Amino acid sequence: MDKNSGKAFDIRLFRRLLAHTRPYRLTFYGVALAAILLSVFAAIGPYILRIIVDEAIVVADGEKLLNLSVIMLVVLLAQVISQLLFNYYANWLGESVIKDVRINLFKHMLGFRMKYFDNSSLGVLVTRAVADMQRIGEIFSQGFFVIVADLLKMIAAAGMMLYLNWRLALIVFAILPVILYATRLFQKAMKVAFIDVRAQVSNLNSFVQERITGMKVVQLFTRERTESENFRKINEKHQNAWLKTVWYNSIFFPIAEIVSSVAIGLVVWYGGLQNVANISVDIAGTIFAFIMYIEILFRPLRQIADKFNTLQMGMVAANRVFKILDTESNIQDRGTVVKEDVRGDLKFSNVRFGYVEDEEVLHGISFEVKAGQTVAIVGATGAGKSTIINLLNRFYEIDSGSILVDDVDIKDFKLASLRSKIAVVLQDVFLFADTIANNISLKNPSVTLDHIKAAAKEIGVDEFISSLPGGYQYNVKERGTMLSSGQRQLVAFLRAYVSDPSILVLDEATSSVDTYSEQLIQKATDKITEGRTSIIIAHRLATIKKADKIIVMDAGNIVETGTHKELLKRGGYYRKLYEAQFMAEEVA
Repeated sequence: MDKNSGKAFDIRLFRRLLAHTRPYRLTFYGVALAAILLSVFAAIGPYILRIIVDEAIVVADGEKLLNLSVIMLVVLLAQVISQLLFNYYANWLGESVIKDVRINLFKHMLGFRMKYFDNSSLGVLVTRAVADMQRIGEIFSQGFFVIVADLLKMIAAAGMMLYLNWRLALIVFAILPVILYATRLFQKAMKVAFIDVRAQVSNLNSFVQERITGMKVVQLFTRERTESENFRKINEKHQNAWLKTVWYNSIFFPIAEIVSSVAIGLVVWYGGLQNVANISVDIAGTIFAFIMYIEILFRPLRQIADKFNTLQMGMVAANRVFKILDTESNIQDRGTVVKEDVRGDLKFSNVRFGYVEDEEVLHGISFEVKAGQTVAIVGATGAGKSTIINLLNRFYEIDSGSILVDDVDIKDFKLASLRSKIAVVLQDVFLFADTIANNISLKNPSVTLDHIKAAAKEIGVDEFISSLPGGYQYNVKERGTMLSSGQRQLVAFLRAYVSDPSILVLDEATSSVDTYSEQLIQKATDKITEGRTSIIIAHRLATIKKADKIIVMDAGNIVETGTHKELLKRGGYYRKLYEAQFMAEEVA
């Protein structure tokens, strides 16, 4: 698709877009019919004017003037109605198409592997789903159908001019190549300019999105002036890209106006000469009609150039959107196993994985967790602890080896079935800009408010939630900013608990949590891990001591396995880690 994106008009891409109009084919045909009627009425109007001038006004026939004026009024009303229907339904069709394409795009992105999002700019993806979609809609509402309607008007006007006076028509047609050539040059230049515009819009969106998300870091390190300067440069590039389109418009449209005026002047001059030389009688009405037909012929050329720009911007946007839709980055959901009752036996066998090719993160790790056991994973930063969580949920695909749940390879499970049995509480808790209740249930109709309240009481967080204004209906705002880090984690614990998972994974970070929240988190941890398989990336000594087994990782390898006491006796890597990270906590 990239290969064709530089074409003035990519017919394959356009056919793909047209395929999305099939559910609305009646509307499509209706808009096409309205375009034909517009061309017919546009051609009839000047012709009636010519008859009015030559056969009513010149000969002073009042009755004929009245009758023809009524006919002209009817034609104009019919043209207005056709234009109204054309505009409304062309826009309706465009909005319907982008609604469908946007839904398809969002569904497609929902299935992407995490690796795709790791390598993609959030701002660019937002641009594709929002701004680019509007451009695609304009292909139908302001581009394709308007161009077709204008072309039909031009053909009708040209035919009527030849019918009325072929000599005057040839004069007009002799001027036509000039504006056609100017239009072609304009269209080519604008194609390149709009590609640059879309690129700069994406860059601007990405920059703003990132800086707003990371505003705390910007202010903490007093980078306001630097980021302001960076934004100025990016904004300047965006401005220059748009100014280039303004410059091309500023050149083309005056040229088009001049050419149109020259054509009108030549028609009046040559028509006048014919009248003086008695070559043609009743020329006055024909000249009036020609002046109108020249407008019908030349004005669409000016508009077509403008609308072709709209069409091209839409095609560029469509190319970008379809590029995402064509991206095969989805987790392959080819499994067939659906298990309602999962015991929770886990087995990692010689699992190797790297986020980047030839840069392995896990070097053939193997371990087992029996159903109901609690396993703590400890190790220095970058040891590969979080990667295990990602692989278990199939956010990423392993390079080799196998991961079994109840002796079934996770690739053999239906993806939804697998993930429905695993709950994860991450260190960095993400909450949506919604109520606490909706953040816990994620709007699952089977998870009622009574169910949530009962679960909250069981793990000891009901009192904290009830103390908030509005309780469970308290809106936590974007990313849960109205709550502390500890409170956000408590909400995440409750969200995991109400899903009643067979396997629980906790990234139990409490380094930035107050003592009260830490006590609640410890109580919640004890409750939700009770009787179910639990893998805990442990940051607290209390959790590690209670674990049935501790897996010690270093640089993507499992270096030790055992209980807290067993590992301390060995005096190996765990002992050193314990002395460096946990001994002070134990003394305290």
